[in-house]
Amino acid sequence: NNPIISFQAKCQVLNEYHHQNPRMSKQTSIFQPKSISDIYINISHFLDHFMMLIFAKAAYDAGKYFGLTYDEIIAYGAVGFLFFGAFAPLAAHLSDKISRSFLMIVYHFGIGLSSILAAAATNLWLFAVSLSLIGIFAAIYHPVGITMLLSKNKNNGVRMGINGVFGNMGVAAAPLITGLILFYGNWRLCFLLPGLFCLFYGLKFLSALSIEPSGKINSKVNSSQPFAKNWHRALSSIALSTLSAGFIFGAMTFIIPRYFETYLSNISTSVAVTGLLAGIVYATASFAQVFVGKMIDKFSPKLILLIISVGQILFIYFSSILENWSLFFMTLFAMAFVFGQVPINDIILSRYIPDKKRAKILSIKYVLNLSAGASVLPICSLMMQNGFEMRQIFSMMSFMAVLILLAALLLPKQLEEERLDLNTS
Repeated sequence: NNPIISFQAKCQVLNEYHHQNPRMSKQTSIFQPKSISDIYINISHFLDHFMMLIFAKAAYDAGKYFGLTYDEIIAYGAVGFLFFGAFAPLAAHLSDKISRSFLMIVYHFGIGLSSILAAAATNLWLFAVSLSLIGIFAAIYHPVGITMLLSKNKNNGVRMGINGVFGNMGVAAAPLITGLILFYGNWRLCFLLPGLFCLFYGLKFLSALSIEPSGKINSKVNSSQPFAKNWHRALSSIALSTLSAGFIFGAMTFIIPRYFETYLSNISTSVAVTGLLAGIVYATASFAQVFVGKMIDKFSPKLILLIISVGQILFIYFSSILENWSLFFMTLFAMAFVFGQVPINDIILSRYIPDKKRAKILSIKYVLNLSAGASVLPICSLMMQNGFEMRQIFSMMSFMAVLILLAALLLPKQLEEERLDLNTS
């Protein structure tokens, strides 16, 4: 019995076993690129928006604890929303240097621990630092998680629509669950319980990762893949719509829970009930993304974006002048058009930008999008402190939706053979 031949035979058997059972070999290196089922990436999207919007509903009670009014306390969350966008390029860079899957692991444990720190904060500045840390780790998801999703280049419209539903379900669940926790507990539990859940889910996400069977091959193919024709003009359109949509999305998702508390007074003044109604609006409207995703797979994104922009202009404006049940249903339609836009830019980007460059381009897009969203808190705080009402903020958002209409007109038409999302390796 030759020991060298015996060792080689054992190695061959072990390699074949790992090839047939890739999840068993995932522990060879935590930094090794890995893949995961869409459902895990989608749930992570849910958590991303949920964790960022806990503060939106808990701000009033946290403000009372720290001796501040609502319009004063929300300014302390502005840095976290700014970092939510500003740290996206760093996350994209690290995902290219290390791996996308590793950054997603850091994401789950980071937001979980940061949220627990916020729950334990004993002074205002530690609370503000905790909110900022949540924003830093939450910044990882969009440039990294969405890139993992788009890398499969298969039915991107529908898959991005479904992913968007999960993200917006996080938006919907935040005021609902936070409101219920506030009703039975306090603002500290609003951060503690979701933080613990993120830690447990991070372990589940880690265990579900598997080795990418053809990562090296795809990397070589994608590295030499050129940009699509008219990509400069497409990115200009994306930038314009991203800036305006970022502010509108941020304002609508942050303000509506408090807006309902003020202007649904004939229905209820309970934070639990208004939180439930806000959650119903977000949850119902989020399914618009699946419909929009299917439509983009069949029709031109230019046409879909034109329709979306007109809908936002009209329904957001009407939401600024109505009250009670009329306001509720008008806000539902407005949110459907706001949420419906979410997957459009990412799908357009996947058709013009090769996979190897998507993380970096997506990170720049999210810097624009989330930085615009981060400006919501200081702008709204400043406006309300100077006598403006939340209705006037809605009127301003309606005007900003005109920029999305201009972006749709700027977007070039693209032939099917020019699309990069159809050029799979």
